[in-house]
Amino acid sequence: MMEETAPTGPGTRLPARENRAFLQRAVRFMAVEARIGQFLDIGAGRFTAGNTHDVAQRRVPQCRVVYAGTEPAADAHARALLTSSPEGATGYIEGDLRQPREILGHPRFTEIIDLDRPVGLILIPVPHVVPGHAQARDNVRELLAALPSGSYLAASSFTLDYNSPQQVAIARQTIARDQPEAHPRSRAEFAEFFTGLGLIGPGIVPVSEWLPEVPAHQRPSPEQIALLGAVGRKL
Repeated sequence: MMEETAPTGPGTRLPARENRAFLQRAVRFMAVEARIGQFLDIGAGRFTAGNTHDVAQRRVPQCRVVYAGTEPAADAHARALLTSSPEGATGYIEGDLRQPREILGHPRFTEIIDLDRPVGLILIPVPHVVPGHAQARDNVRELLAALPSGSYLAASSFTLDYNSPQQVAIARQTIARDQPEAHPRSRAEFAEFFTGLGLIGPGIVPVSEWLPEVPAHQRPSPEQIALLGAVGRKL
């Protein structure tokens, strides 16, 4: 009998690649099809190519983007990657999903983002880093309450819903040892982040299945990715 193996976790190579691809598809959809001209991306860590402002401003140069994260973006490499298009604006503030008011009231946020116009809120992959589900849900609701109708939420979160009981047991041991900051959410819990929103496309699905751009046989299985994703519109 083949030994059960656990999902490798949200920060490892395959899930990270699929999650980044989901972010890029979601941002393209919001910037081009939904005509969202400003974004708040919470949970930004190490910057690489293909960040939210890269994707949005490539299609709509006037887009304005604020990143909020817990890592300082002061080094020259990070500053170069955060360079905005001349027509738009990009900024970085130190902020945490667990402190929505500090993000919304930050001078740099209010300088760049106009809360009288729809905003694309990006939480990819963020909700699973908050230990308590109720707290994460309430933090997301507080952020959404501050955004006007027509705003969007794009989020993804680590899940073990697609794995066998044996895989889940292995995964929980691995998480406790190597990724104690990862707190898997069930599909039902993840759906609570989108309460009252109109879901776009296929709804809540593995991130590789949200408006995919490659054939099904080229996409990894849900067990391999272990990440749920969705995009919803505030009505």
